[in-house]
Amino acid sequence: MSEEITVVAFLKAKPGSEKIVGDAMAACVAPTLKEEGNISYVPQQDQDDAQTFVFVERWTSRQTLNEHMETPHFKTLIANVKDHLAAPPAVHVLKPVAGI
Repeated sequence: MSEEITVVAFLKAKPGSEKIVGDAMAACVAPTLKEEGNISYVPQQDQDDAQTFVFVERWTSRQTLNEHMETPHFKTLIANVKDHLAAPPAVHVLKPVAGI
């Protein structure tokens, strides 16, 4: 059985902070794609609500996700957006539905 997981993380920018949040997310992509265990890492912005950003990520395991959260580039992302978010990030760690 595969340990592969999908992560969907929602970030809500404060009004006027959309560029700061988007730029910080974009800066984290290249180093994350080089991490062992990363399958994909795609930041997106809601077309109907410019303050809402979403990461859609795939990892080989929960452990590789945990290792990602300890990297300097991830910690820099969090430091750069923390004062620009309207709420804490909402992170959903997902696994495939059994039998599919």
